Amino acid sequence: MIDNYLLEELVTFKKYGTLAATAQHLLVTQPTVTRGMQKIEEELNVQIFDRQPNRISLTKTGELAAQEAQKVIDQNNTFIETVQKYDYNHKNIRVGSVAPGPLILLRHLDSQLSNQNINLADKLIDPQVVTDELLNQNYSFILTNQEIMTDKIESRFIGTEKLSVNLNQFTLLANKKSVSFNDLKGLSFIVLSDIGIWKKITESHIPDAKFLYQDQYEAFREITKYSDFPYFTTNISKLDRDLKFGDHDQVNVPINDDASKVDFYATYLKTQKDRIAPVLKALSLAWSKISE
Repeated sequence: MIDNYLLEELVTFKKYGTLAATAQHLLVTQPTVTRGMQKIEEELNVQIFDRQPNRISLTKTGELAAQEAQKVIDQNNTFIETVQKYDYNHKNIRVGSVAPGPLILLRHLDSQLSNQNINLADKLIDPQVVTDELLNQNYSFILTNQEIMTDKIESRFIGTEKLSVNLNQFTLLANKKSVSFNDLKGLSFIVLSDIGIWKKITESHIPDAKFLYQDQYEAFREITKYSDFPYFTTNISKLDRDLKFGDHDQVNVPINDDASKVDFYATYLKTQKDRIAPVLKALSLAWSKISE
C-alpha cells in the first residue's frame, strides 16, 4: 500500500508542475519531494516521470496516476470524516433546525438536559437539504416542518409553533382578539434576519408589507423597545433570553391563518433513535406545556 503522503506529493506536483513549487506548498525540502517521487515510482513499478537535465514532468501514465491518487486521497478523507462524525454523534447530540423557535426551547431546557451533551447549530438549515445533512451524519436530529419517512430516516411530531404579531396598543388592530395576514396588509415590520421558514411564510402571505430585517439581536431589541413598528413573536420565541421582549405599548395579537401555525418534527436517522429519545421526550413535554 502506498503511503498517503506520497499520493499527496504526486497530486501536488501535478498541480504546480515543479519540484520547488511542490516542496514549498507541502512545507518540505525539495530533496524530500525528489525522494518521494522516486519511491512512488518504485512502489508502482512503472515510470511516471520524464526526467530531463533541467526539467521533470509527468508521463501519460503519471497523469493517470495523479488522477487516481486524488481519488484515493478523497476516499481516505471521507473515511476519516465519516468515522469521526459517527464517534462524535455517539458522544454528543448535535441539533439543527429550519426555524429558530425549536432551538430557543432547547436552550430553555439546557439545565434539564445538561447530561446529554447537546450542541445546537449556529445557523438554520435549508429544508431542502435536511435528508442530506442527516445521511452525512452532520446532525443527530433536525427539527423540521415536514414529516420525513424513508428506509433510513423517520420523524416524530414535537409540537406546533404559532405566529402572533405585536402591535401598538393604540391601533385598531390591537383591539382585535386575532388578526389575519390580510389585516396586516401594507404594514412595515421589524424582523430578525435569521428566521428560517417563517421568512417565506410572512413575505408570501402579507400583501404589500415591508420587512426591515435586522442582523443583530441588540439592534432588534432597541428598535422594538423604542419604536411603534410591529414585530412577530411565537409561542416559543417568547422564551428567548437574548431578546427579552418588553410589553411597553405593544399588544400581542394571535394570527389566525392556517399558515401561521407550523407543525415541527424531530427528524433523524433510525440508528440514532434510542440515543436521542430522552431529549425528544423532554422537548415534546415542554412544548405541550407551553401550548396549554
